[in-house]
Amino acid sequence: MPPLKPTSLPIKAPRRFQFRLRLCYRCQSTLASTSNPPPPPPTGYAPLPTRRLISLHGRDAPHFLQGLTTQNIPSSISTSGFYSAFLNASGRVLHDVFIYPAGHSKDYREALLRGDEEGDAGFLIEVDANEVEALAKHLKRFKIRAKVGIRVMEEGEWGIWQRWGGGGEQNASDIGCEDNRAPGMGHRIIMLGNGRPEGEGEVTVESYDLRRIMMGVAEGQSEILKESALPQESNIDYMGGIDFRKGCYVGQELTIRTHHTGVVRKRILPVQIYDTGGSSSPPQELSYNPDSDFVLPLRGSNISRVDKKGRSAGKWLGGLGNVGLALCRLEVMTDTVLTGEGSQWHPDHEFKVAWESEEGWEGGEVGIKAFVPSWHRGRAEAQKLHRH
Repeated sequence: MPPLKPTSLPIKAPRRFQFRLRLCYRCQSTLASTSNPPPPPPTGYAPLPTRRLISLHGRDAPHFLQGLTTQNIPSSISTSGFYSAFLNASGRVLHDVFIYPAGHSKDYREALLRGDEEGDAGFLIEVDANEVEALAKHLKRFKIRAKVGIRVMEEGEWGIWQRWGGGGEQNASDIGCEDNRAPGMGHRIIMLGNGRPEGEGEVTVESYDLRRIMMGVAEGQSEILKESALPQESNIDYMGGIDFRKGCYVGQELTIRTHHTGVVRKRILPVQIYDTGGSSSPPQELSYNPDSDFVLPLRGSNISRVDKKGRSAGKWLGGLGNVGLALCRLEVMTDTVLTGEGSQWHPDHEFKVAWESEEGWEGGEVGIKAFVPSWHRGRAEAQKLHRH
């Protein structure tokens, strides 16, 4: 289903009925429903209408992209895509993307010809659906005299899918890639028109969102905050989206300097919320409950210690049910030690998210617990070895 648009008529409910309402995960509009997706199946595939495509074709396309993205662009058109990002001049994330070399694809070449477009090299750039026009505008700003064609692909022209759990291996003629952002994420597949992956097990985009949230994988500018988030804070380095050996690109200076200092004090982590009242206590492991009826915090709400000591510990980014993603101060909310200054974390410290009333929605408060995925620790160690 496509992203929901904010409602123009705010829904106001007495507090005793507020459990009947929840926020749309992607746009923060109020929904009169408590339904949460079931736990994602171990094998399945989902359509991703929350993502859109831009076609970039022409003789200069590889060189053009090389100066704009955090990943190294192959000089020859291969069959596999890769994860990357576009930054602004100050090194903040504009867009997280997948880039697919597509010149080998017969379907892609035929699509160009139908639009009376030709090119020696071709790429499809996958981006947050709400940001596709903004990214196209960003690309056109740098075009100047480059022999590059840029076109936003129409909705329905191509379909974007995520498949996981084995089965249906990618064909040599397919456009797509293995999703290496986290272990077991699966494969991205780009299919022409109404094409769909073979086999059974189709689920909704919400099931896909839930699966990546549980893995700690942020996606899109509702989670990787545009022109605010650093790529390392958003785990783009851990997720394989940055080539630290490549030459100059927009935003490189701060990215490289942050990498070589080795100190990233905040990162996006999976979190679980719980009731702060009664005998509830923080969860010991991340666990999704599809029957939870929490009113989720408003995006951007501050995380603080329950005893109100110390500064802000992070920001809530979004979630489903009782789990979500948050930008967390590592030495405050986790046992991660970054420097010799000593960690502020203690196992007895508890944290909460509290938010004020806004039009159409009453304020609230929930407890929150952050978890560091095991793959974070492994990739942090790999980075240390690379730096030395």
